[in-house]
Amino acid sequence: MPQSTATPLPTATHLTTAAHLEAPDDFYQALIEAHQGLSTEESHAFNARLILVLANHIGSLAVLREAFDAARRG
Repeated sequence: MPQSTATPLPTATHLTTAAHLEAPDDFYQALIEAHQGLSTEESHAFNARLILVLANHIGSLAVLREAFDAARRG
């Protein structure tokens, strides 16, 4: 896999939990559409890959741990 030459993005130091999506309804619709036609197993695999892509974008283990805690709390 070729290495990226892109400049790294700044890493967040704390999890943002306040509403922050530009268009939450559009995001939700896009997420639902991304799952269309997938079996349950394929949907779970898609979610796992999406989590890894987004975790890579976040880049901070401390922030990801905050996200784990927030997700567990519901």
